Amino acid sequence: MDHHVGSSHVHADGERRAKEEDVVVVLAVDAEAAEADVHPGDDDGGVNYMARAQWLRAAVLGANDGLVSVASLMIGVSAVNDAGKTMLVSGLAGLVAGACSMAIGEFVSVYAQYDIEVAQIKRDGAKGKKESLASPTLAALASALAFAVGALLPLLAGGFVRPYGARVGAVCAATTVGLAGFGAAGGYLGGASMLRSGSRVLLGGWVAMAVTYGVLWLFAKVSHIHVSSLR
Repeated sequence: MDHHVGSSHVHADGERRAKEEDVVVVLAVDAEAAEADVHPGDDDGGVNYMARAQWLRAAVLGANDGLVSVASLMIGVSAVNDAGKTMLVSGLAGLVAGACSMAIGEFVSVYAQYDIEVAQIKRDGAKGKKESLASPTLAALASALAFAVGALLPLLAGGFVRPYGARVGAVCAATTVGLAGFGAAGGYLGGASMLRSGSRVLLGGWVAMAVTYGVLWLFAKVSHIHVSSLR
């Protein structure tokens, strides 16, 4: 009897341990699956969208800012002067000034982040991590280039068109296509809805152009100002 009872206890203990091992295995599998959901693309060759976030934001925002800023500037100037050269010069000035502003702002912002991260690395005593830090110079150049690319769309589309109506129409059409394209590209590269992203960017650009034109038109009417054409 004692031998039989002892065997039963041993058998029960074996079954209990086997069940516990099964539970541990299941929990480990669940943890690995959860880790894969949190960090997609790390092990299976997929796309890690979080890694793209910083450069994608700078590129899309830079190009979108250039497009909206120069297009709004050209459309706003057309409210007080219908000369083609005036719109061309205003658009070119907006391109140069905006690109410089974006470059300086990005350089200062990234350099401040760089100083903070370097100080943290020194406090932690870590070595060999400075190579992975963002470059303020490269970030400034990339931001300025993205702004210039976006600004060139309305500038080249309408800056050399002589008839006033066709010029304004060309600027609006090029801006519409560019806004939709930049928005859809940002959504695609970021793993979001292309339609929703493109529509959001397009709506914002239209509002900016409409507000700029309306404010300058109202200012010209109230103050009775008409900017002289360039000769």
